[in-house]
Amino acid sequence: MNSLATIENGLQAAILVDASASDLLAGAAQRSARGLDVYRAAYRARLTAALRDNFPVLLRALGDDAFAALASAYIDAHPSRQRSIRWFGDSLVDDLSRTSEPLPHPALVDLARMDWAMRAAFDAADAPCLTRHELIALAPEEWPNRRYRLVPSLQMVDLEWRVEPVWHALNNDPGVATEAPQRLAHTLLVWRRKLDCLWRSADNREGAALRALADGATFAECCSLLAEDGDAAAVHSVVAVLGQWLDEGLLARD
Repeated sequence: MNSLATIENGLQAAILVDASASDLLAGAAQRSARGLDVYRAAYRARLTAALRDNFPVLLRALGDDAFAALASAYIDAHPSRQRSIRWFGDSLVDDLSRTSEPLPHPALVDLARMDWAMRAAFDAADAPCLTRHELIALAPEEWPNRRYRLVPSLQMVDLEWRVEPVWHALNNDPGVATEAPQRLAHTLLVWRRKLDCLWRSADNREGAALRALADGATFAECCSLLAEDGDAAAVHSVVAVLGQWLDEGLLARD
């Protein structure tokens, strides 16, 4: 007599491979092929819905039919293996980057990256933000070796195309006509303030400085990345960027 675990594994295999139940599912389960079809359809429909939710702008850019084909291929290649369906689709960007099938436009990969970053920022943990008042209280000798923490929601994504205007337009109006994005290597910043996800583009220098902070760099080391020389204009630029990070809530309180 088959154990419950054996029967459960056989049922899972029958659903995942979209084939008839094996001998492990003898008896009532094998006589209920139509019942298995319902489970198979529900399984794939739920995972497709998760992909549509996690990549809403990619869906609008591709259209329903093309996205459905993409989702079906992804489900075949990556059965759900996490307890939370929220994270289903974590390999989609990598798959799009490596696909041998030509995409309608290579910038679609960056649209997918932005979609995923928005979801990650929204679901990230909260953290109190550092304020200007707290920085003003620092003694001058503390500044060079000061280390800053980034808020957990901050996502830093390297993009090859300027997809933000297209993403914004399609996110607001699925039927809007958009122009093809231009190639531009830069960093996308996405973070959450209360219940709103915010984003903006950053040049590669600012992106490098923020990644250095994430890796534990000091303020002095961060300044060297933001300013290639030490003239007064460069110093003012560093101060302005730091002020922007504070105003946007990118830095976390210790």
